[in-house]
Amino acid sequence: MPKIPTAFVARLQAAFGAENVLTDPADCWSYGQDNSRKHVAPDVVAFASAHAQVLIAVRLCNEYHIPIVARGRGTATTGSAVPVQAGLVLSLERMDRLLDVDGANRVLRVEAGVINQALQDKAAEHGFFWPPDPTSSAYCTVGGNIAVNAAGPRALKYGTPRENVLGLKAVTGHGQEIHTGTYTTKGVVGYDLTRLLIGSEGTLAIITEATLKLTPLPQARRTLQAVYRNVRAAAQAVSRIMAQAITPCALEFMDAAAIEMIRRYSQSALPQGAGALLIIEVDGPQAAMDSAVAAISSAAQNDGLLHILAAQTKEETAALWATRKALSPALRTVAQNKLNEDVVVPVSRIPDLIDGLEQLAREYKIPIVNFGHAGNGNIHVNLLYDTQDAEQERNALPCLSRVFDLVLQLGGTLSGEHGIGLAKRDYINRAIDPATLELMRAIKRQFDPKGILNPGKIFPRLENET
Repeated sequence: MPKIPTAFVARLQAAFGAENVLTDPADCWSYGQDNSRKHVAPDVVAFASAHAQVLIAVRLCNEYHIPIVARGRGTATTGSAVPVQAGLVLSLERMDRLLDVDGANRVLRVEAGVINQALQDKAAEHGFFWPPDPTSSAYCTVGGNIAVNAAGPRALKYGTPRENVLGLKAVTGHGQEIHTGTYTTKGVVGYDLTRLLIGSEGTLAIITEATLKLTPLPQARRTLQAVYRNVRAAAQAVSRIMAQAITPCALEFMDAAAIEMIRRYSQSALPQGAGALLIIEVDGPQAAMDSAVAAISSAAQNDGLLHILAAQTKEETAALWATRKALSPALRTVAQNKLNEDVVVPVSRIPDLIDGLEQLAREYKIPIVNFGHAGNGNIHVNLLYDTQDAEQERNALPCLSRVFDLVLQLGGTLSGEHGIGLAKRDYINRAIDPATLELMRAIKRQFDPKGILNPGKIFPRLENET
């Protein structure tokens, strides 16, 4: 006997078209996972092509008490798109229309399934860009970016989706259509539900359309690479860079383990004895570039600096960024299994974080490689382990637990841009007090009284939950 009533499937097919509803387990299988590699097969997959269909799907799920998980392209790393209670996966990947570009007001309206890079290309035709630029921008959707507040390197200067989304169109767990925010950059009318929905991982409402704030493209961009003897010297430079008047548009960090991995598995040339590396990018008017590079270079100087280079051409810039781009392939070469966490600590505590992680790596005998967005302390901590190694397999999660404890002890937080999903839900009560968590649960119940929207995410499991 199927889990899903045949009447539900029939009504879904009537609204979506039978060809846009998958019920064969083999067809549904690939929609049970995201980039976290966690997997639970859904019972049904439906492809929405319009907001009206999303309304119908949520209302049907309410009527039949069926869990529903909305997803874009499945690039999330925390399992936020995994349908842990099976039910319906609602794919928004076909809702990919760029609805309107309003250059006079620096506004772009898009459907949730638009690919980030397609949005950037369209905005660039009008002289603009949308600041959020995750590493997966060629594949990830705007709806997914908004759902987890994914940002990327440019957040340092230009902010995250929370600072670059003006308004949203969405469907709550009730099956009600709502419109949040404004078309203007200023507006204080009622509660800020836009920022509440951003980062809620589809647990409060399914976002179908977004009104985005655009930023003019800079005239010029310059990239620098600075190599340091140790992490403390690099962190000192980061603090000095962030304290002067020129704010970089990117300030990326790699520790000694990451540098050694790049040296071993790519053609990138790096000095021996490097303990940390910064990739720094500045943008702005062409006439200001030389002075900006001089200011950044001066701030980057200290006794631990081994080498600093400013790219002069596009080819040199590409070569500097190739070092960073070589890291992910190198990580895949070293370990097929990894726990990738995007923790955040105050910039001044980055050395303490790296020191603590090195100690944990020795204690648990698991290699840990660290890189990320140094300017705002958002470090990607990668625990590389082999599931065929019984000791590493046994130690991986206890080590991760200690990583989170270390981050919180340093005044940090558990996620900067990946979200909570499944991967961090059982740790969130270490970061948020019980009263605040209960208030969050109450908000969830208000938006989604039957608990059908992306169940099992963000909140730690209660005693009566499976």
